[in-house]
Formats: sequence, structure tokens, C-alpha cells
Amino acid sequence: MNDNSNSITGNELVKNTLDQIPEAKDNAKRITGLVKENGRVTGYQLSDNTIVEKPQAVQMAKQGEISGVGIAHRGDNEYLKSIPNSKENDNLGNLPAVTKE
Repeated sequence: MNDNSNSITGNELVKNTLDQIPEAKDNAKRITGLVKENGRVTGYQLSDNTIVEKPQAVQMAKQGEISGVGIAHRGDNEYLKSIPNSKENDNLGNLPAVTKE
């Protein structure tokens, strides 16, 4: 008999890679675009069209001001990752690149 009660889904596995999943406020903004320099994400365009640098966006997310993201880290560098859900179009990797003005 095969017991799958302890199996972890792909979404749960990705959520386990997040250091923190902040509770978003009711008026939280969404990320609608990525600011990239030399292929690396350096900032984010928000749903109100403001552009914020990556460290500011991480702090905003921790304070519940950005929805749909969790905080992860690589070394000492914190960054945002999409919280897995059934929609592909809101994953950060699928968002368009935008330019800083």
C-alpha cells in the first residue's frame, strides 16, 4: 500500500524556499514589471506605476505593502519571489521588463 499523505506538492516545496511570507494589507500594491540591468533584477514596477529599487521593495513586502510575494535570500542578498498559485501570468519571472525613467 502506498501512503502519499506525507508527499509535498510543487507549490509547497517552493513555499518552503521562502524565508518569510508577509501578510499583505488590503491596499497592498502588486508587482507589474521588472527593472533589469545586465539581465539582473534591480527593481520593480508596482501597480501604481511607481518604480522601487529591490531593497526598498523587500522592505515594503515585509510591511505588507506588496501582495503576492515572499522573501527569500541568496547569501546576504534578500529578494522577492512569487508565492506559488495556480496562475502563471502573475509569476515574477513572467512579468515584462520595464525601464527606469
